[in-house]
Amino acid sequence: MQDRFHVTTQNETTAEECVAQALEFLAQSEAEFAAGDTRQGAEKLYGAACQVVIAAAKQRGWAFRSHRDNKNAASRLADEYGDLFLSAGFTSAERFHIHFYHGDMEDYEIDATRPDVSAYVQRMAALVGEYGKAPQHGG
Repeated sequence: MQDRFHVTTQNETTAEECVAQALEFLAQSEAEFAAGDTRQGAEKLYGAACQVVIAAAKQRGWAFRSHRDNKNAASRLADEYGDLFLSAGFTSAERFHIHFYHGDMEDYEIDATRPDVSAYVQRMAALVGEYGKAPQHGG
């Protein structure tokens, strides 16, 4: 179903460009965290997760222009691949988005969760790269 608010522009990014942006955000996130700026690092990490979900949604013709669209896409991907990490990883990334605005994650939370979100971005980037090249899992 076409999103009634979806407007296609001439310069809309491809799934591959979204993955490239995600990986760039991931690297920027690491640099921000290393510099001690947890809020900027958190937002870049969340942005990386969003970009890989957007890439996967674009490949499948799903809506991707809102937080809800991305959350729904992550849930649908988990169902498609039979892998709850594809939804849970995005949920973890959302926590970093909240931290950007409120600064409420403690250092131990950031240290414990960051690797999971980074792994999520890497896993999703690989799935986007493999999409259409092999039989899909699940339904």
